[in-house]
Amino acid sequence: MQRRSIPAILEEIGALLDIQGDNPYRAQAYRNAAKILSGLDNLESIIAEGRLREVKGIGETLSLKIAEYLETGQIASHEELKQKVPVTLLELLQIPNLGSGKIKVLHDKLGVTNVGELEYACRENHLVNLRGFGEKTQGKILKGIEFYREHMGEFLLGEAYPLAMRLKEGLGQVVDPAHLEVCGSVRRRNEIVRDINILAAAADWAGILKFFISMPEVEEVLAEGETKTSCRLASGINADLRVVPETSYAPALIYFTGSKEHNVRLRGLAEARGLKLNEYGLFEAERQIPVATEADVYASCGLAFIHPELREDSGEIEAAGNGSLPTLVEAADLKGAFHVHTSASDGIDDLEAIAQVARRMGLAYVGIADHSRSAAYAGGLKVDDVHRQREAIDRFNARNDDFYFFKGIESDILTDGSLDYDDETLAGFDFVVASVHSGFSMSGPAMEERIIRAMRSPFTTILGHPTGRLLLAREGYRVDMGAIIEAAAEYGVVIELNASPYRLDIDWRHLRRARDLGVLISIDPDAHAADGLADLFYGVGTARKGWLTSADVLNTKGTDEMRQFLRRLRDEKGY
Repeated sequence: MQRRSIPAILEEIGALLDIQGDNPYRAQAYRNAAKILSGLDNLESIIAEGRLREVKGIGETLSLKIAEYLETGQIASHEELKQKVPVTLLELLQIPNLGSGKIKVLHDKLGVTNVGELEYACRENHLVNLRGFGEKTQGKILKGIEFYREHMGEFLLGEAYPLAMRLKEGLGQVVDPAHLEVCGSVRRRNEIVRDINILAAAADWAGILKFFISMPEVEEVLAEGETKTSCRLASGINADLRVVPETSYAPALIYFTGSKEHNVRLRGLAEARGLKLNEYGLFEAERQIPVATEADVYASCGLAFIHPELREDSGEIEAAGNGSLPTLVEAADLKGAFHVHTSASDGIDDLEAIAQVARRMGLAYVGIADHSRSAAYAGGLKVDDVHRQREAIDRFNARNDDFYFFKGIESDILTDGSLDYDDETLAGFDFVVASVHSGFSMSGPAMEERIIRAMRSPFTTILGHPTGRLLLAREGYRVDMGAIIEAAAEYGVVIELNASPYRLDIDWRHLRRARDLGVLISIDPDAHAADGLADLFYGVGTARKGWLTSADVLNTKGTDEMRQFLRRLRDEKGY
């Protein structure tokens, strides 16, 4: 996309219209469009293929606005709106628990124009007696300000990784790809990153650094040195390129990949062997020891090679020393994917399109899980819709022997913990993904009981995005994930690792506990378009970070094995 995402631009237009007191229906149309487009995993390809008008909720006017942005880099009406509203008010849009309507009231009644003024107004209790606010809302806004400040300058892995790969590909024109790698938190597959770090080994340092700052992704050069250049990319994220001699490449790759805690432990092991390890190389006294690969460096410290995803000082050093590192799951291990939406609810593609993309990715099956009837905002399926979809899937499966669709649903977990259909309807699915989509403000204990009650249902196969978090936008429910995982083990429920880079939920830090209790993890794309299946990549990275093997992941099973598994699960649960 261009410099900013299209959904973000549309959301901002809607907010600016609200702040100005414009027609609320007009403002809502922009916000609805932003929500629809942000839920699409393949927006770029949809636009490139001229299919934007096929997306429900995107009419001619919005299509023209988007076309204008793609052609000129801006929308004229958007620029006009920004001239009429204090630019600092836009900063307030980044604060959770604060919508554009409230921003207008705060600006009109209290003269608030920026985050600092808003925080002061909250600290002075100016919102307590303000109509439409009150003490409880004031407290939520203060928490939102804290969340905003805590996460300033952070980016989703799903934003940073494609940029990093484009930079690496471009630099591959002037650097031997064997001596070029993305490092840092991107390489470790952290869900949130602050910057992009790239390491290169070559002799022509000056030429490479000069090439780097000339790349189209670079907007501003922040610092230049003999071996390192720092830039700000057009997306807003910073990127550093460091060039080292080939003799330093392997140790430098470990050093700049991190984490800091992992590196400290590794250097300690080297010192215990009379060696010195740093970003310049591996040394014995003043003599540099030749090491061609990272594996050579680890071996010099008495360790097996440690994959980048594991380098968080969370037990990987000990496991590498005693031979107990797991054989991590790989993308090629996945045979299929569950939790995929179609045009029957809020997706944009039909079964044929989904199958075509899935086949191209080497998948043998997909589990369709459109929204259930309570999710009216997402076109949730009524019972008659469910039956029509099942018939369509049966027809597809009957005429295709190289690909299979499992019949499922993403059932809302209602506020009392029940699922969204009667038992007869639920029993007709091959699988049920049970997810919370409402009532996010419930207390932690109440939400925990709500989720666990849903897991007790014999029809629940997979617990969907278990904490409901939206990275950098909404914190997860305050539930005890240990208790949720234990309930999954007790009731035979699979836990989803939602692979959307906006979620990556379940958090990788909980995966080892699930593995230890024998809870299977399903790496699901939560795709709303066929190309959204590609998000499985991020899910695999998170699974690897959580020490999972292929045996720990549900969808590494082949089609026949999966049929048998789901049938056995139904028999065990008695329906």
